[in-house]
Amino acid sequence: MPHGLERRQQTGQLHFITFSCYRRLPYLQHPESKNTLEQVIEKARRSHSLSIHAYVLMPEHVHLLSNEPETHTLASFLSVVKGESSKLLKGDRERFWQTRYYDFNTFTTGKFVEKVQYIHRNPVTRGLVSRPEDYRWSSFNHYATGEACAIEIASQWVKEKRFALRANTHPCDETA
Repeated sequence: MPHGLERRQQTGQLHFITFSCYRRLPYLQHPESKNTLEQVIEKARRSHSLSIHAYVLMPEHVHLLSNEPETHTLASFLSVVKGESSKLLKGDRERFWQTRYYDFNTFTTGKFVEKVQYIHRNPVTRGLVSRPEDYRWSSFNHYATGEACAIEIASQWVKEKRFALRANTHPCDETA
């Protein structure tokens, strides 16, 4: 770890995470690459019992706002995401991802809102689209409409949906 860098994990706080393609090259510029990465992130999210609150997949980097995995570290989650996606997307490239990642603890409601807005505005700021709702590889439309994403978002929409599903299930209907 670079001198002076301190990761604060196992704090119960959310983390704003950024990780980049090798040398910040636009390896995620094609829709197929972003679709594949969404599938890999969702699979790793489930296996690590991680909650993702917001995300965006940009052509050369990724932003996630998440909690810490219940039984693993953020580093192990990111290692799985990078390793699995690299196997599928690397092709003949020397490397697909930068080794390190940026992690910022999000410990107040204000910082949470700031980071969600930053994530969702990133495609507009970068000139990829004129409105956040026009960018497909982001959690923005989930926040705006409750529409499901390829990556499950830890939001009030999802909590209400799960509650409704549980409320409509009779205990005798469950199979052993």
